[in-house]
Amino acid sequence: MKIYIASDHAGFELKQKLINFLREQGRDVEDLGPSIYIEGDDYSDTIVPLAVNVAQNKGSSGIAIGGSGQGEAMVCNRAPGVRAAVYYGGSHEVLTLSRQHNDANVLALGARFMLEEEAKEAVSLWLETPFSNDERHVRRIAKLS
Repeated sequence: MKIYIASDHAGFELKQKLINFLREQGRDVEDLGPSIYIEGDDYSDTIVPLAVNVAQNKGSSGIAIGGSGQGEAMVCNRAPGVRAAVYYGGSHEVLTLSRQHNDANVLALGARFMLEEEAKEAVSLWLETPFSNDERHVRRIAKLS
């Protein structure tokens, strides 16, 4: 599975660490930027391409990282076919339900609210949790279109 990853300045450091973590696991990761830290950059500049890539490449996933993850999720959810879930710590049930019930294909992380190890654990769990394919969830997702 192809994983697209992008951030803004607030998520830049965590993005770099997650890229290394995912590649060490043998995952196919494409970094959509930024390639260098730019204080005050706009998350939409890197997150829009992430959403477009996920929308165009069925079966791919995205990881969008910002200060809270909220703005990144809002950008992603504007792209048809993209379903972004936000996580910035707390119960892991949020992660599993976003995959099992909503077939989320983007995980938006709030870097200002998570430690590196928490983010790694969250990303691993989210990527490894399959969609349930229950009829009721398939029906509900279809209505989003």
